Amino acid sequence: MPTFTNANIIYPDHIALGSLSTIGNRITNVTSIIASDADAIDLKGKYLAPGFVELHVHGGDGADFMDLTAEAFRTVCRCHARHGTTTVTPTSTVATTAQYVRFLELCQELTNTDTGGARIIGGHLYGPYFHPPAKGCHPIADFLTPDPIADERLLAFAGCGLTTLTIAPETPGTEQLARAACERGLLVTAGHSYCTFQEVEAAIGWGVRHVDHLFCAMSDRARLRQAQAFPMRAGLLEATLYFDELTTEVIADGWHLSPELLRLAYKSKGPDRLAIVSDSMRAVDRPNGEYWFGAEGNGEKIRRQGDVGVTLDGQGLASGVMGQDHGVRTMWKATAAPLHEVIRMATLTPARILGIDAEVGSLAVGKRADLLVLDATLNVEQVYIGGVNQC
Repeated sequence: MPTFTNANIIYPDHIALGSLSTIGNRITNVTSIIASDADAIDLKGKYLAPGFVELHVHGGDGADFMDLTAEAFRTVCRCHARHGTTTVTPTSTVATTAQYVRFLELCQELTNTDTGGARIIGGHLYGPYFHPPAKGCHPIADFLTPDPIADERLLAFAGCGLTTLTIAPETPGTEQLARAACERGLLVTAGHSYCTFQEVEAAIGWGVRHVDHLFCAMSDRARLRQAQAFPMRAGLLEATLYFDELTTEVIADGWHLSPELLRLAYKSKGPDRLAIVSDSMRAVDRPNGEYWFGAEGNGEKIRRQGDVGVTLDGQGLASGVMGQDHGVRTMWKATAAPLHEVIRMATLTPARILGIDAEVGSLAVGKRADLLVLDATLNVEQVYIGGVNQC
C-alpha cells in the first residue's frame, strides 16, 4: 500500500508537487501536501503519471498477438509494461477467419487477468474489413465482405473479448455491420480505407467515431485525384481533420510522421481528440533484422531498421518497433505542447475513446493504481499496475 511523496504529479490539466496514496489496486488520496510518513516513497521531484493506455498494438519482444497463444499475449503485455503501457487492446492483423476467432477467444480468456504486464481489456479486430488496396504491410488473407450471418461469429465476442472494430466505410454492406457493432457497444473505427469525405460523413451517421493512424493507409485529395481529376475530392484524411465527432491517433515514432505532421495533428485535433499509439509489432526490444508481422510463419515478413519497421524492399513503412514511452517523448519534442497535454494523449484521451476513463487514464481517487514514475526526460523508471510494482 505505497504512498508516493515529493512527486511532480501529472494531472490532465496541470502538473503540481504533491503526494499520492493507494490501497490495494486503487488510488485513495491525491494531495498537494508532501507526506512525511517514514514509509512513503520519496520521488525527489520526479514525475508521477497515469499508466499509458494503448489503442493499437500488435506485438513486442519477439511475440505477436497473432501467434495465438496465451504465452505470446503475456510476452507482449510484459514488453509494453516496460515502456509504461498499463492497459492494452491487443490488435489483430489481416488473417484467416479461424485465426480471427482464436484471437478473440484469447482476448476473452485473458481480459482482466494477471498477464505479468499490461492489463488486457478486450481486443481490437483489425483486418477483416479493410479495403484491400489500402492494406499497407498486412498479409493477404481473409478480407471479409460484411454479411450479417458471417459477421455474427465475430460480433458474438462483443463485451466479452472484443472492444474495437475497424472498417473501411466504402466496403459494400459496411453500414449494417457498423450499426450492429455500435448497438453492441463496440468502438467502431475507420482505417485502411480509400473512402471519400462523403462516405466518412455517412459513416459518422452509422456510429463511427474514431480513425486509425492518421496520415497512414488512408485516402486524401491526391490519392482520390488518381481516379477523378476534377473536381478534386477530399478523403478520409481531410474528413478526420474536419469532423469534431472523430477522434484519431498518431504513430509518434519519429519515422511514420515528420515533426510538422505531428504538429498539424496536435493543432487540428487537440489533446482531447488525439491519442498516441505505438502500432508496434514483435520487433520491440529486439535487434535489427527480419521479423514476421502477424502470425509466425504465415504473416508478412518485414525488417526492423533502427527505430521503425520497413518492408523488405525498403520502400515502405511496416508497423512500429518502439513503445509508447518513445512516442510520448517524440510527441513532446515535436510539438512543444505542455507536458500534461502530451501525457493526456497517451492516458486519459485513449481511455475516453475506449469508454474506460472512469477506471483509468488519470490520477484520481477511486481509479486503478496504474502509475508511472518518469524521470525529467520521460524515461520510465517504475511501473505499477493495480498497485503492484512491475519494474
